[in-house]
Amino acid sequence: MTRTGGALGPTAPAGTWHDPGALRALRTLHRSGKLAAEYGAVRGLLARMPPADLPAAGQLLSRVDPRTVRRHAPDVAVVAVAVTGHSTVAPVVAPLTAELARHGLLLEARVAPYGAYLQDLMRPPAEGLPQVTLCLLDAHTVFDDVTVPWRVEDVESAARARLALLGGAVRAHQEAGRGLLVLNTVPLLRRFTHQLIDLRSRARLGAVWREFNCGLLALAERYPGVVTVDLDPLVGEGVPACEPRTAQYARARLSDALLAACARETAHVVRASLGRGRKVLVLDLDGTLWGGVLGEAGPDGVELGAGLRGEAFQEFQRVVAQLGSQGVLLAVSSKNDEALVREALRGHPAMLLREDSFVRVNANWKAKHDNLRDIADRLGLGLDGFVFADDSLFECGLVAERLPEVAVVRVDDEPALHPSALLADGWFDLFELTEADLARAARYRTEALREEFREDVGSYEEYLEGLGIEVTLRPPGEADLARVSQLTLRTNQFHLATERLEVPRVADWLERPGRHVIAVRARDRFGDHGLVGALFLRRDGGLLRIDNFVLSCRVFSRGIEGGCVAAVLDFARSTGADAVTGRYLPSPRNAAFASFYSDHGFTVLDRDPDAADGKHGKHAVHFRHDLATRVPAPAHLRLDAAFGPFDAPRNGQGEQS
Repeated sequence: MTRTGGALGPTAPAGTWHDPGALRALRTLHRSGKLAAEYGAVRGLLARMPPADLPAAGQLLSRVDPRTVRRHAPDVAVVAVAVTGHSTVAPVVAPLTAELARHGLLLEARVAPYGAYLQDLMRPPAEGLPQVTLCLLDAHTVFDDVTVPWRVEDVESAARARLALLGGAVRAHQEAGRGLLVLNTVPLLRRFTHQLIDLRSRARLGAVWREFNCGLLALAERYPGVVTVDLDPLVGEGVPACEPRTAQYARARLSDALLAACARETAHVVRASLGRGRKVLVLDLDGTLWGGVLGEAGPDGVELGAGLRGEAFQEFQRVVAQLGSQGVLLAVSSKNDEALVREALRGHPAMLLREDSFVRVNANWKAKHDNLRDIADRLGLGLDGFVFADDSLFECGLVAERLPEVAVVRVDDEPALHPSALLADGWFDLFELTEADLARAARYRTEALREEFREDVGSYEEYLEGLGIEVTLRPPGEADLARVSQLTLRTNQFHLATERLEVPRVADWLERPGRHVIAVRARDRFGDHGLVGALFLRRDGGLLRIDNFVLSCRVFSRGIEGGCVAAVLDFARSTGADAVTGRYLPSPRNAAFASFYSDHGFTVLDRDPDAADGKHGKHAVHFRHDLATRVPAPAHLRLDAAFGPFDAPRNGQGEQS
C-alpha cells in the first residue's frame, strides 16, 4: 500500500481502515484490460476493501481467464475447484474467486450441471483432477424425495436414504484419490417446519434434521480428505439461508449472502490445505487487551474485569487464551514502558493472559513493524505466518503498508466486537490439531534457554556439542500421520520438493511396496523438539529416491539435516541400492537450500527419467550419490536410525509415481 495520499494510500480518507477506493481501482484495471497483467496488485486491493465490496470484486475477477493471469504471473498459486451440488451452484464462483484471491490464490473453477453432484462424486478419476471439490447441499437435497402429503417419518426416511447415498459417493470420491472434498451442513427452513401445524411434529422434525446434519459432519471424521463446513453458526449470526424468489425461479436454494459466507469458509479450508495457516498472533495492549492507557492509568487503573467494558476486554482475553492453548504463539508489540507492562501482566487480578502466556513481549517505543520483524527473527519464523491485532487505525495501516505479508486485524473502540473481528478470517485454521501444536509455545519458550546457552559459549561448534542433540529416525505410527502431513502443508523453507500431502496421501505412501516415510524426531539437553521432519523415500530398481525432505525451521543449522542424509545413504547401502537420488523443486521460500544435496556429496544430474513426463515438476533439479564414499553424520549428533524392513516393489522393476 502506498502512502502518497492518506495513511492508507492515495484513495483512503484519513482515519479509514478499509479503503472504498480499492473497488474503484479494481474496476479501473478491469475496464483498461490490465487486470490480468496487474494481478499481483489484486491481493493488496482486496485486503483494503470493505467486506461489502468483495462480491462485486469477485464478479470482476471471475471474468478474467486464469490462463491469461498465469502468463503474466507464472508464480501465482492456482487452485482448481470443481463446484457441484443439488441445485444451482454457479453463483458461488464469484465470491469464491475473491476469497481465494485475498489469500494470493487463483481460482480455476469447473461448474457441474444442475443436480449432478452424486454422479460427480462417484465418477472414475480422470486426467486433470481438481485439487478441491466443493459440493453444495440445500434443504431440497432431502425434500425433493418427499411426496405430499408428508409426515415427519417420511422426512426421516428420505434423510437417511440420502445420507446413505452421500456416504457412498463420498467414499468413492476419497478412495479414488480425487483430493479435498468440501461439504456443508444444511439449514432447515421455516417454510418446511411450519407446514406442520402441531408443535410436537415440528420439534421432531428439528431432531431429524439435526441427525441428518450430524451425519454430514461425521463424514469429515471418517475421511481425512473431507471437510464439512457447518452453516448453522453463519445462519445463527443473521446470514439469510434462502431467498424465496431465486430459490423458486433460478433453483438457487442457498442465498447469495450464504454462498458468499460459505465461500469465505471454503477459502479458509483451502488455505489450510496448502499450509498457509498463520502461527503467531501479535497483540497491541492499550485499547486491545485492556481499556485505557497504561502509562496514564497505571497497572491497576486499566479497564479490565470490572464494569461492562472491563468484562468485554476480559472476554477478549479469554478468546485469545483459547487460541493460545491450541498452539497459536502469542506475542506483544506495544508502545509502552516495559516495566509497567510486565507489572500489569504479572499483577493485575483480572488479567487472564499472563507474562508466560506470551513467547515474546516487545514493549518499547519503536515502530510496530520493526517490532514485528524483531519477533519474527527471534522466533525464526516468516512474517507470512503472523497476524497483528491493534485498535489504532494508524498502526494497522502502517504495518499493512510496510509488511504486506502480515495479516492485519483492526479492532475498534468497542471491545465486545474484538472477538468477532479476530476470528472472522480463520487465520489459524488447521486440518487437525496435533501434539506438536499443543506443545509449540512451551518449545519456543525453551528456545530462549538455548539462546542464553549460545551466548555463554565461545563458538557455534561448542554450542552444538553442548546441546547434546539426539535424533531418531523411524517410520511414523498412525498417531503421527497428522503431524507428518502438517509438516508438508505448513513448512516452506526447508521443504526440498514442496509437495503438500494430506493425511490420506501420507498413509498411501506407507502402504505402497518400495516406499518409506521416515519421521524425524529430535531432543537435546533443554527438552524434546518432538517430530520435526519427514523423509519420503521410494525404491526404483537400483535407485533409492529421496522424493521429498521436509524439516521444521525450529531445528535448522544444527546438523540434523546432515544426519538424516547420512542415515539414508547408510540404509541404501545396506539394502543393496546402487545410488541415491534427491530432488529439489524451487519455490519462493526454499531457495536457501538449493545446494543442500550438493553440499552433502551429491552431483547434479543433467536429466532424470521421471522428469521427462513432468511428473516431478519441469523445474526440478535432480541429484545423485553413487555410494562410493560414506558420508558420516555430524560428530555432535547421537543418531538412532531404523527404517524398517526393506520392501521392494512387487514388479521388481521399480514404480512410477
